Amino acid sequence: MATINLGAIKFNWKGAYNSGTSYAVDDVVSSGGNSYVCIQAHSNQAVGNATAYWNIMSSAGTNGTNGDTFGLANNEIAFKTNAGALDGIAIGTAGQALKVNAGANGYEFGAVAGGKILQVVQSAKTDTASWSAHATTRVATGLSASITPSATSSKILIQYMINIGYEHDNSQYYLHLFRGSTEINNGDASSARKQAHNGWGGSFQANLEEYMSNTQSGMFLDSPSTTSATTYSIKHTDATSTGTYYINRSHRDNNGNGYDPRFVSNMVLMEVGA
Repeated sequence: MATINLGAIKFNWKGAYNSGTSYAVDDVVSSGGNSYVCIQAHSNQAVGNATAYWNIMSSAGTNGTNGDTFGLANNEIAFKTNAGALDGIAIGTAGQALKVNAGANGYEFGAVAGGKILQVVQSAKTDTASWSAHATTRVATGLSASITPSATSSKILIQYMINIGYEHDNSQYYLHLFRGSTEINNGDASSARKQAHNGWGGSFQANLEEYMSNTQSGMFLDSPSTTSATTYSIKHTDATSTGTYYINRSHRDNNGNGYDPRFVSNMVLMEVGA
């Protein structure tokens, strides 16, 4: 009966090729990143030029410029090009985003497109204030906020809410939106009509104005075209000859019952990137 050598029915890994080692059929070695199998017993027959003694089993891929298999440098993202090649994109700078390039055939890092909210500033007024009828146009105390745009192309979205109480029927008051000393977003100047950003003209149910207030809110997208600190404010005037107007309270403002609440007014500024 024939004798079978179990060790000869599988490949024999011999590690890196060594010219001083004798190799038998089915011995396997590595050299230059490739692997080779011996097909004829021998010694001192180099793997690269002795095909009568070695067959290649596997071949190493092409290394990138930095020596790794993918050819990527540190902080690069891998992607496949239209040609099917593997490529890498270097990391961008802080605040940039990964996006499709102008040719729509690859990727790049770049600035985020317009519409991004870059910063938000809020001014909240929780105390009360008042002004006398027919007072000149003046700032509603505490209802102003300042913001410093990061670019001249940025826009500023202004939002505000103000609670106003008054002590007489048929009240009329006007609110004016200012950027610094410049009034913005007014109605037109037709005839002798008042120009204002917002306001109220009318009457409440009898005595209702004693313990209630009227809430006014507004919104405007401004283009200040500056990178300097910019202040926005609400100013007020009225068209009555008597009485007093109040911010964040009713005229009666009676303490100790549930009919005379206190309110809050606020202004929010948001820088919108171009």
